[in-house]
Amino acid sequence: MNKLFLSLAFCVLLADVDVFAQSGCTDPLASNYNAAATVNNGSCIYNSASVVPDTSFTLSTAIQETSGLIFWDHYVWTHNDNTDLNLYSLDTLSGAITQTYTLSGVVNNDWEEISQDDSYIYLGDFGNNANGNRTDLKILRIEKNSLLLNAPDIDTISFSYSNQTDFTPTGTCNTDFDCEAFIVSSDSIFLFTKQWIGKQTSVYSLPKTPGTYTAVLKTTYNISGLITGATYLQSKQLVVLCGYSNTLQPFTWLLYDFNGYNFFGGNKRKIAISLSLHQIEGVTTHDGLIYYYSNELFSRFKIITNEQKLHIVDLSLYLSNYINGSSATINENETENNGQIMIYPNPGKEIISVKLNNTNTTKNYFISDITGKIVLSGQLQNDSSNINVKKLKKGSYILKIGNNSVFKWVKE
Repeated sequence: MNKLFLSLAFCVLLADVDVFAQSGCTDPLASNYNAAATVNNGSCIYNSASVVPDTSFTLSTAIQETSGLIFWDHYVWTHNDNTDLNLYSLDTLSGAITQTYTLSGVVNNDWEEISQDDSYIYLGDFGNNANGNRTDLKILRIEKNSLLLNAPDIDTISFSYSNQTDFTPTGTCNTDFDCEAFIVSSDSIFLFTKQWIGKQTSVYSLPKTPGTYTAVLKTTYNISGLITGATYLQSKQLVVLCGYSNTLQPFTWLLYDFNGYNFFGGNKRKIAISLSLHQIEGVTTHDGLIYYYSNELFSRFKIITNEQKLHIVDLSLYLSNYINGSSATINENETENNGQIMIYPNPGKEIISVKLNNTNTTKNYFISDITGKIVLSGQLQNDSSNINVKKLKKGSYILKIGNNSVFKWVKE
């Protein structure tokens, strides 16, 4: 009798939990935000948006076909998708090559993407747009410490797609079994395909240890374009994809607040990147707010030429609230935060004036540059203070005051 009573009580408790756990759109940035929702059901709808890079650097001619990016050891790393066997580390403040690392004993059939975990770099030799019929798809795994010693220890993860049974040549750019993007989690690799026909992306999973595997199809999502790169912050449940349309209009997809590896089960926001006729190939970040994108050389008929470049894009406006928690907000081109804090002028030149209308606000401040490096910090002396920024270079900065108030500030 007691066991039956406890079982009934437990069922009633579960029913009560279901009643009070309302599902809906939990993102305040969405047009259909539901303040009463406590469970994100992936239904958020967003207004169209576009971003302009804060800075763009022309890259060396040695990396005209830059095809993937990671952020590691304080540098951005990239590679070519031709026969080049080198990895390149780039200075984040200039885009200049700081070091070249040669991978010996391997072949670059079509290196299209690079990813990493704590111990290894993963290099995707799985470009398949020539005829869609490659049977030698692979990911090279490179031990990080050995790479820095210029004696790279490399092994191989080979795979095939679980649902590809026809290997008849398709012709150039006429297959849905091409891939230029993948991420590495704590236990798996996830591929995001580049579908030339369907303009969708399919997600496949496979182990991240050396061997030969069948990549298992997990889901397919209508991305409305061609996916060329991916980066992943597993601790934040955040994936950012990049790609472009048929007319070479680049975009980025923000996937966040999902459960487990259900990457398209949470918030999904597409943002245009204001770079016409740019073949964006790679994306990476070190903090989930500032992103690096690369494009390879694009030239047509000696009329249009866009050089290979590294772009730095600030996505704080869209992701700061999620990355830092619901109490933190970032204001774009505004000077006030709920009437409690005012900063001016913005843009400005030598002085940031700060007015605190809430004397309980913590008066510590931090200013970070677009790479995330703190370039200035201190404590406001009173409720109306000035911060001397004369020594800072022109550009965009993130000003954080106290624990919850974040502003984008531009120095002219």
